[in-house]
Amino acid sequence: MPENTLSITDNRTNKTYTVPVENGTIRAMDLRQIKTGPEDFGLMTYDPAYINTASCKSAITYIDGDKGILRYRGYPIEVLAERCTFLEVAYLLMFGELPTEKELNSWVYDITHHSMLHETTKKFMEGFRYSAHPMSMFVSTIAALSSVYPDAKLVRSPQDRMHQIIRIIGKVPSIAAMSYRHNVGFPYVYPDNDLSYTENFMNMLWKMVEPKYVAHPAIARALDILFILHADHEQNCSTSAMRSVGSSETDPYLAVASAASALAGPLHGGANEEVLRMLDEIGTKDNVPAYIKRVKDGHFKLMGFGHRIYKNYDPRAKIIRWSAEQVFEVTGRNSKLDIALELERIALEDDYFVKRKLYPNVDFYSGIMYQAMGFRPEMFTVLFAIPRTAGWLAQWEELMKDPEQKIARPRQIYTGHGERDFVPIDKRVPVPIPAEYPSR
Repeated sequence: MPENTLSITDNRTNKTYTVPVENGTIRAMDLRQIKTGPEDFGLMTYDPAYINTASCKSAITYIDGDKGILRYRGYPIEVLAERCTFLEVAYLLMFGELPTEKELNSWVYDITHHSMLHETTKKFMEGFRYSAHPMSMFVSTIAALSSVYPDAKLVRSPQDRMHQIIRIIGKVPSIAAMSYRHNVGFPYVYPDNDLSYTENFMNMLWKMVEPKYVAHPAIARALDILFILHADHEQNCSTSAMRSVGSSETDPYLAVASAASALAGPLHGGANEEVLRMLDEIGTKDNVPAYIKRVKDGHFKLMGFGHRIYKNYDPRAKIIRWSAEQVFEVTGRNSKLDIALELERIALEDDYFVKRKLYPNVDFYSGIMYQAMGFRPEMFTVLFAIPRTAGWLAQWEELMKDPEQKIARPRQIYTGHGERDFVPIDKRVPVPIPAEYPSR
């Protein structure tokens, strides 16, 4: 019997099956042969939220959650954050290798010169309510670009795919900045092609009446690092949405909009905003022990701690903590940092958290850092979406090239009624309205 196989004995029939093992996995379809009889559909796996199911093969991002390792295309995240720009990392994610100087210059030029939005798109954004959330505007505008670039539907053309990828990466900072300016009632600022990716984003956010916006180098570099840390993170909720929607061969604007919609949820991209609310609730460093006790008593969760993948210190959190100190040298120390540091100190020494492997994740410090840099909390998820767009598109490009991929279509376990007789309306019994429903 081959070594890389798994023997399965079905105790219902006493039959034994042999299935191959590849990369530590078995193919779910290999279980279909396990049946109790000719009318049996065959065995399926049941895995809510895909906790232990691989839906694709990917060469982009590697994570070892037990060891706290994160690598893009084999490069440790710590090295990339220290030595690269965001667009350099975006190139790495897309093409698999770090660019030469000539390749990087061409890549940066192309993206920079696709940062302008069509005037009709600007008017589209002006139509949102004055109080519209920036993330809602971001999602809607990305989707609307599908109507601006009809060639985006040629998803089986490598040249057309790359054209859209460059367009999207170039335009998402512009959309994000215009969403913010709309929300605060300021006129939109056009891109400045003389500036770097992050400097230009800050220009479009914060330029007022000065002839030329000049970003502080330390703040621009810190934002670049944050973008690198958020660029990709394997098959998370939003990336899975990107792949699932993309598998129908819809255009990348609609696929990115679906991914951004998934990111908008508080359990995904909005987690750092929840951390800030928690720190505001704690108030001062002296209140931390009492707050920790209430967490241990089960009153609520400690936001920014723990991660489904990481059972060790999130490597991104370490980098953000270091980068935050550089930002605070420019902006002044944020009082929330002292509360956060005390929370971390107690949690890392307390058996309750240690046994549960609840370590700080990327959201724990990023919100404090964003706030110190001048970003409003409602912009945090948008800030996440800008760099993650590069990761989503790299995953989408990989999906388009994968011969094994088909349109996503998970199975279900049906738990409803069997076939029933139709009941005429005059003989139907009223169904009590659940208490949580509003009264009619």
